[in-house]
Amino acid sequence: MASDIAVPARIRREADALVITWSEPDHVGRFDARALRLACRCAACVDEMSGRPLLDPATVPQDVSPVGVELVGAYGIRIRWSDGHSAGIYTFEKLRQDCPCQRCEG
Repeated sequence: MASDIAVPARIRREADALVITWSEPDHVGRFDARALRLACRCAACVDEMSGRPLLDPATVPQDVSPVGVELVGAYGIRIRWSDGHSAGIYTFEKLRQDCPCQRCEG
């Protein structure tokens, strides 16, 4: 059974962003690094029971950057951040849903 979830064809790190080229032709999303770091949904950043944010945005440097990216199964990525954080998993489904490109933002 084929999946309806978009899968990245390429992921590239930049100092201030993560650039994802989706499997659709000419579909590229440039995710701001700090916004992506602040969107982490791991248990250290968001209370698992209530969904209440635990991460204080003031503790995340303005110049935080992705220093490494690794695949997690066939469904997402884990990003190692310059602030030492690396617990979050960013699913392809959520990244595609939040794609900041003009095409997706309409």
